[in-house]
Amino acid sequence: MAADLVPHLRRTRDHIDRHYELPLDLDQLARIAGVSKFHLVRSFAATYGETPIRYLTRRRIERAQDLLRAVNLTITEVCVLVGFSSLGSFSWRFAQLVGQSPTAYRDQWAARGGPHVPGCYLFMRGVFDLRGTATPPAASQIAQFVRSVPESAGRTVET
Repeated sequence: MAADLVPHLRRTRDHIDRHYELPLDLDQLARIAGVSKFHLVRSFAATYGETPIRYLTRRRIERAQDLLRAVNLTITEVCVLVGFSSLGSFSWRFAQLVGQSPTAYRDQWAARGGPHVPGCYLFMRGVFDLRGTATPPAASQIAQFVRSVPESAGRTVET
């Protein structure tokens, strides 16, 4: 692979990292890299060991794991926040990559007694648009908010 293509692949990977919650497709990613989608898939896989879409899916699942550990939201809310449009697809891919269902994963972390940010608090702080007509908030906004909450903020609150 040509060394001059690596910065373009890195730009594509960074775009995926920043915008994983958006509906990204190969055509968009190929435009960012400035190559055909077929060349992007081959080059990305040769450089990073996985295709751009697999990388995107893995990033979404990693972000979902972060949210399930730190925020008291439903599985459906987490599914939408990380960019999946189908709860079934999300649950299947999550179980395939993590080894357990999203519910089992969340329950495992809740049993350890880790602090959670209540979902209602996120709604009150305006992280979510309650009108339901706007696009869902970026999971990065929620992740940034979760990182800003101190460890002693509290425990899981059942709503």
